[in-house]
Amino acid sequence: MDRNVIICRSILENPAVTQRDLSKELNLSLGTINNLIKECIEKDYIEYGPKNESCALLSAGQALLDKHKVDGALIIAAGFGSRFVPLTFETPKGLLEVLGERMIERQIRQLHEAGITDITIAVGYLKEKFEYLIDKYHVKLLYNPEYSSKNTLATIYHAREVLRGRNMYLLSSDNWMRHNMYHAYEGGTWYSSSYMEGETSEWCLDYNKKGRILNVSVGGCDQWVMYGPAFFSKSFSEQFLTVLEAYYNLPGTESFYWENVFMEMLSGEAARRLPQIPEANHEPEVFINRRPAHEVYEFENLEELRRFDIRYQHTSDNQAMQLVSQVFQVKESEITEIRCLKSGMTNKSFLFKVKDRHYICRIPGPGTELLINRKEEKAVYDALAGYDISENVVYLDGETGYKISVFYEGAHNADPHNQEEIALCMDVIRKFHKYGLKSDHAFDIRERIDFYENLCKTHGDTLFEDYHHIRKQMDELLDKLDGLDHKKVLSHIDPNVDNLLILPSGDVRLIDWEYAGMCDPLADISMCAIYSYYSQEEADRLLEVYLERKPTDEERFTVYAYMALGGFLWALWAVYKASLGEEFGEYTIIMYRYAKNYYKKCMEISG
Repeated sequence: MDRNVIICRSILENPAVTQRDLSKELNLSLGTINNLIKECIEKDYIEYGPKNESCALLSAGQALLDKHKVDGALIIAAGFGSRFVPLTFETPKGLLEVLGERMIERQIRQLHEAGITDITIAVGYLKEKFEYLIDKYHVKLLYNPEYSSKNTLATIYHAREVLRGRNMYLLSSDNWMRHNMYHAYEGGTWYSSSYMEGETSEWCLDYNKKGRILNVSVGGCDQWVMYGPAFFSKSFSEQFLTVLEAYYNLPGTESFYWENVFMEMLSGEAARRLPQIPEANHEPEVFINRRPAHEVYEFENLEELRRFDIRYQHTSDNQAMQLVSQVFQVKESEITEIRCLKSGMTNKSFLFKVKDRHYICRIPGPGTELLINRKEEKAVYDALAGYDISENVVYLDGETGYKISVFYEGAHNADPHNQEEIALCMDVIRKFHKYGLKSDHAFDIRERIDFYENLCKTHGDTLFEDYHHIRKQMDELLDKLDGLDHKKVLSHIDPNVDNLLILPSGDVRLIDWEYAGMCDPLADISMCAIYSYYSQEEADRLLEVYLERKPTDEERFTVYAYMALGGFLWALWAVYKASLGEEFGEYTIIMYRYAKNYYKKCMEISG
């Protein structure tokens, strides 16, 4: 860190700056500041006024500053912000308001005040929400295509050319700075730091007397920690980006933050991983930028934001939060312990607590209005009322699909390879089928295949090479099933293990009835088998457990036929979802293989 730059910068910004002011800003003793001023005077960087009351920057000092001019800023805004659900289901975290101002806009404004106008925002999740900033602040947007699968190491990798060869601030869109800490000139690479009293899980810093960071460790007690923005000098980026590029290509670094690379460069781990790269063998020169208490904020969750901005105690302007407030007749501040649950393939959901009990709120995902009839779903739940089969639904809107249900403490999803648990699940499904419940709508697999096929065709026709041949085979199976004319009852259609909850009492709940309708009940057994990625042997065992006897050839044919048709249908479903930007990895191919393989098995049974 070139402290002369900071002295010259301070004098340029405020010619009346005192030594005490400089001592506070640089976290240095008055004696050290006095020596630095003398050094700057000797180098003709500055001159002091009468009685040391004021000073002035000289041309040599301005030339020094020009070498350290800040070129711009990169703001990271690609992530989801899972700890701020449900707000971030609708709005990226950086666009949330704090004290009436959006966090990212406050930072852009502070940068502008310091003369920093070349600003790039790295976006990903809900990227369209940031587009207005181009017109309002003349920023540039840079898309990170890996925002959903990798961490900030990948973000910096995709934005590396924005940083390369330039002096750049690096900010997170969801930080909030009470005072403007940006300048037109910087003396060297630094990372903002705040002091944390007591135990902390933050990234703690060890540094020498000159403030150079020597080590980074996760967690500690009574420590200065990484907190807030950073500044990358040209020389630092030249070294660091070379190492980061190599880390990006290393297996196992998908979850790395960019700070992980920096930490491993300090510890020597980078040199071990990348012995062939000279830059990895030299410790980077980065300094701690210790900030005053209550200046930098990184809000961890909604409850922390509520304590800072009282508005969020009353209203968050979020549809889901407003709904929960209305359903339970409580203030939003009484909705606590909010956290994101694992997103399903169709919906988003979050856990929350009201009046000493936990609940789950389901929010339909984008495009689901095409796929799910919410009125029919509500009719199914109405038909299930009074039976101890489904989850306890507190609220369900047949128009929007918003659902609130009781969270079962201590429950777990059934293990498809635990025979005792699967037997319990089959007991419940068998009991449900024996009730013979009715609905006014059917799950017509022929109609659903046609429906998803048309959706795929209107979104790029990204079907399989042998699709038309396999489609003919599926039509053959459908015709054979129609000829069997099995009795139909209300069926779940989606009894995968994620929808089968084992309660601490041993009871089982079959949840999430979005696809339910009138169908051959054996279709439920088939769907359970393919969702569990069962082999033929496992599927046969599942059917036998359900029937409580050996199956007939016709029953085996029926289950195999629905396994083939289900695989075909859900492969189409996944292709369509992929066209909307949602990828499901190998799931698509696995489902399509079920279609092919179990058609053959059906033919073996039927001769």
